[in-house]
Amino acid sequence: MSTVATWPAQAENWLDERGKGAWIAAMVLGFVFFWPVGLALLAYMIWSKRMFSHCSGGHDRQMKHRHARRHFHRHGRGFHDSGNSAFDAYKADTLERLEREQRDFEAFLERLRAARDKAEFDEFMAERARAAQAPDAQEQSQEQSQEQGKDSDKTDVPPVEI
Repeated sequence: MSTVATWPAQAENWLDERGKGAWIAAMVLGFVFFWPVGLALLAYMIWSKRMFSHCSGGHDRQMKHRHARRHFHRHGRGFHDSGNSAFDAYKADTLERLEREQRDFEAFLERLRAARDKAEFDEFMAERARAAQAPDAQEQSQEQSQEQGKDSDKTDVPPVEI
């Protein structure tokens, strides 16, 4: 996943690590610099119950859950063994299959993008070639018409005798 798509989650984690004061400071700065940002932060804080939660209890559980999710995504494997070897083997096989399918799908998307880019480039080059040939054809037809006009001028004018 790109860093642009993950920066809101990273900012949320960074603010969570620093506590409620960091959230309030971010909200105030949002109001100072661009009021819709401050309003959005206030709405998010109220919606996620960050405004009214204490530093213990449910918030700690949320923090631990976020940390576990980050750890899971960062390392790509499940948490600890469940104790059931059959389930652990099934889970490992399923995760490997899903990772392989994801790699195959990403490779497919890359080939699809490359084909689309190639088609667009080929179309551009064909248009460019047509545009380059069109002025040449116009110049040739103009030259031919001028030559024909000169030839017809020569034959239409009777010679002058002195």
